[in-house]
Amino acid sequence: MTVPASAWPENTGPSRGEVPVLSRVAHDRTHLARSLPDPTGGRPVRVLTVDAQRSVPVAEGPDGPELVWDEQPELPVGAVYLGEADGVPYAAVRGARSLTVVGRPVDSWSGLREVGADLGALDAGLLVEAIGILEWHDRNRFSPLTGTATTIERAGWSQRDPSTGTEIFPRTDPAVIMLVHDGADRVVLGRQAVWPPGRFSILAGFVEPGESAEAAVAREVAEEVGLAVTDIRYVGSQPWPFPQSLMLGFVARATGSDELVLDPTEIEEARWFTRDELGRGAGPAALPPPVSIARHIIDRWVAGELS
Repeated sequence: MTVPASAWPENTGPSRGEVPVLSRVAHDRTHLARSLPDPTGGRPVRVLTVDAQRSVPVAEGPDGPELVWDEQPELPVGAVYLGEADGVPYAAVRGARSLTVVGRPVDSWSGLREVGADLGALDAGLLVEAIGILEWHDRNRFSPLTGTATTIERAGWSQRDPSTGTEIFPRTDPAVIMLVHDGADRVVLGRQAVWPPGRFSILAGFVEPGESAEAAVAREVAEEVGLAVTDIRYVGSQPWPFPQSLMLGFVARATGSDELVLDPTEIEEARWFTRDELGRGAGPAALPPPVSIARHIIDRWVAGELS
């Protein structure tokens, strides 16, 4: 899928915070409540509408963008329970766009890529959860065992094959994303053909069955740019529900030859950049946006926090 330039603008600021912005959590998922007949306990619930393009209603608040929640007296039919914060239950449902929500004007319908980095921790954590679970429902309406239409249980957190009784849970695909450096002040950045011109990022790829995350780092780097790596170290993780990935961040040191040999099916262009180039904005036309764990890792490396 081609990434639009609007989702990867030039001249973005650095990432902020000690963790990737989409890894922030300020609510309790209260997983035990999912098995109750009413996980909200009879309380009014705030419901987020997510449209078919993964966009949600946003309004400009005094401290930046805020999600616009629909106040409902009870959990709507078909909504997925997200958890609670400060005694308030939250849920999400698929729906169409509107100009207002419970009388409050909607300034825009935006997605995680556009507003995720600017939302507060509560809204950001709820939004990434809402998109992830609703994407799972959209793609998993039938049992993978028998093809029978499933029934929804646990307030949207499981499906059941009625012909076999098998319970099916949401899945997450692990992917590795790694900053490869030379042990000094150079790092490899690459670009895919589907990205907007001038955009470079660190390398990434999916973990294969029967493979550890560290082995996937070494394999993907060798496949994409022809480098051998060592000192593979875990940095952190971030959900990326496009549609169902969990990004596992690493740093790794290149060993042996520093010549880049590209896989043309994966990487259109790659090159070494220095810490100084990236620090003063003299590198690529655009680094990844602050919403991504890639930018979080790059910024920490430029600041000398990772080696």
